[in-house]
Amino acid sequence: MKQVSKGSQTAAGQSKNSSAQAQGAAHADEPDRIDAINQLFAEFELAYHNQYYKAYSTEERLILAKKYWLGCLSEFSPRQIVAAGHKLVRSQEFLPTISAVIRGCEEGIALFGLPTPRDAYLEACRAPAPKADYPWSHQAVYLAGRAADWYFLASEAEEKSFPVFAHYYRDFCQRIIHGEDLAKPAAAALVNNPGRPLSNEEQQRRMALLREQLDL
Repeated sequence: MKQVSKGSQTAAGQSKNSSAQAQGAAHADEPDRIDAINQLFAEFELAYHNQYYKAYSTEERLILAKKYWLGCLSEFSPRQIVAAGHKLVRSQEFLPTISAVIRGCEEGIALFGLPTPRDAYLEACRAPAPKADYPWSHQAVYLAGRAADWYFLASEAEEKSFPVFAHYYRDFCQRIIHGEDLAKPAAAALVNNPGRPLSNEEQQRRMALLREQLDL
């Protein structure tokens, strides 16, 4: 059985002969993400030598694994992927699974100055009115709180309100990580539309929609 070559930098999911063509035809940030996958696997190779060669014992198996990981990690930036790999090799004894890397990437939002979903939620709940004038740790926290509805956050138990807030917050975080500029609306416009109690019908409608989106 042919062992994976130690210095292989084959692009994720591509043969060596086709990797350059694939990168040229990819999305604008795809080559950077392919490089990040290659770097991730190179780090795993050094840190988990025997486990690595047992998992990826042939070149073909390595290529398939890289292609699969590239697809699973497509929503994360190259910086998040590399940072997750660095963190895992310093803290995990065994070769990380894809789910462990995904969790590491989700925690890597701090690279972009973003608080964790839990910290963001507490900040949104505790911030005094007027919300538009509060010095938020990051604009994404304010936008997620507004999307979830301030009154909803203030009046509902955490077990009900946190999943809703986290859903919106993660969406804003990913948009920011991918370079979208989420400019804050003018404060005057927000003052004229303060948080208001939602009707029971509206609350039920929102919760039903979010349960469907969150698969709860």
